[in-house]
Amino acid sequence: MTDKIRLRTAIQSHLDHGRSRPSAALLAAVVAAGIAAPDMAADQQIGARAFAAEVDAIGAPAPVGFADIVARVKPAVVGVRVKIEEAPPSDEDQQEDTFPPGSPFDQFFHHFGIPIPRHPAPQSGVALGSGFFISGDGYVVTNDHVVTRGKSFEVTADSGKTYPAKVIGTDPQTDLALVKVDAAGTDFPYVRLAPEIPRVGEWVLVVGNPFGLGGTVTAGIVSARGRDIGAGPYDDFIQIDAPVNKGNSGGPTFNVKGEVIGVNTAIFSPSGGSVGVAFDIPAETVKLIIGQLKEKGHVTRGWIGVEIQPVTPAIAEALGLKNARGALVAELEPNSPAAKAGIEDGDVVTSVNDESVADSRDLARKIAAMAPGTATKIGIFRNGQEKTITVTLGVFPRTQVEAEEHKSTREAPVLGLSLAPARAVPGAGDRGVVITAVDPNGRAAESGLQVGDIIVEIGRHAVNTPAEVRKRVDEAHAKSNRAVLLRIKRGDTMSFVAVPSS
Repeated sequence: MTDKIRLRTAIQSHLDHGRSRPSAALLAAVVAAGIAAPDMAADQQIGARAFAAEVDAIGAPAPVGFADIVARVKPAVVGVRVKIEEAPPSDEDQQEDTFPPGSPFDQFFHHFGIPIPRHPAPQSGVALGSGFFISGDGYVVTNDHVVTRGKSFEVTADSGKTYPAKVIGTDPQTDLALVKVDAAGTDFPYVRLAPEIPRVGEWVLVVGNPFGLGGTVTAGIVSARGRDIGAGPYDDFIQIDAPVNKGNSGGPTFNVKGEVIGVNTAIFSPSGGSVGVAFDIPAETVKLIIGQLKEKGHVTRGWIGVEIQPVTPAIAEALGLKNARGALVAELEPNSPAAKAGIEDGDVVTSVNDESVADSRDLARKIAAMAPGTATKIGIFRNGQEKTITVTLGVFPRTQVEAEEHKSTREAPVLGLSLAPARAVPGAGDRGVVITAVDPNGRAAESGLQVGDIIVEIGRHAVNTPAEVRKRVDEAHAKSNRAVLLRIKRGDTMSFVAVPSS
């Protein structure tokens, strides 16, 4: 049916109902259609034509909404309430759903020169976040930074009912945590993780507990994939533009099928509120980590023991590589799996089990995803030639870090310093030894060393464990050196500090 026929039909219906009031905008549409009705009175023609245009407008298809999806997934989303171990001494130090000092996300906010979002919580000693059920028996996924320092935990369901909960396990490296609701015999509604990586531009829905306002829904699209925000070696975030605010951390982001494509973990915001830049942990990472937390209570990762850096175009040209891809081995850890297998400083890792390595982050993710003890084919480029070396993966970081931490607690302080491996301290990186305490009357304090400083080298030798620090200090004593030269990293600044050896 043409526009003219439709309009004429509507005009007649209009007249039959005795309507005649005109609409200027709609009259213009009718005039543009070139319809004449000489047998009608002028005011009747105007009113009828306006009504006809209204009828056509009503006939247009309505925009698609998200109500059906929300109704299906919202019951599985929960609020997480955490009573922290100690109430902060002041409102300024108290945090609600934010990043504790030393969090790997501190580096991200510092890099962009914006304040780290730490806002007063609504109640003393309480942190708020979001989460979601992944099984009917009460397992809840949330963020590590939501439950960190927690003393007791509660989960509030969409129905408003509150349940006590306990933490099954956490993984600070990916900022994920698994919580179990204590409600025997209850069958909770739950959601599934998406099996596919979302495409940029796809619709997404965020459901969570921003500012304690449970059951809040926002919508947007996937803005980017594979984002590295400086949070750690396994950064692979999905960027979305759906509004995400304080209290959304740990909550799910859904696709239009009602599947979880990611877990909200960080925002970019100069003001602390949503500006349309939020970051999600991908569902594939969540599936891998949560599976281990449920089974073992912790995450065990493969490890080869190399310090790596990206291959820039200039480095690729200098090494004779055709493309700036792969990961350059900057340093080998002594007696590490890579060192034992024959990998050398300056090698470029190009593949793992015949899968191409894009960059240093890609290598870290591939190795971490495999079980310790796995015999792995590492493709390298050395002196213009490609070769394959089989490396049996070691365990990183949990088993070795705990051993170092236990050892450091039994040993006397070195130079008046209590120490821990950097990889055992969230946000400190994988290189060096962190100062965890300073004897105010000791030699190190007199030299200006502070808690949080990272000892990178002693006497121009790299150190990564408290035992290596002690070894280098003992060597200085044996040589009767009056002072020990330490290379220190403080924030983004590197400097040398001489500490008296006796």
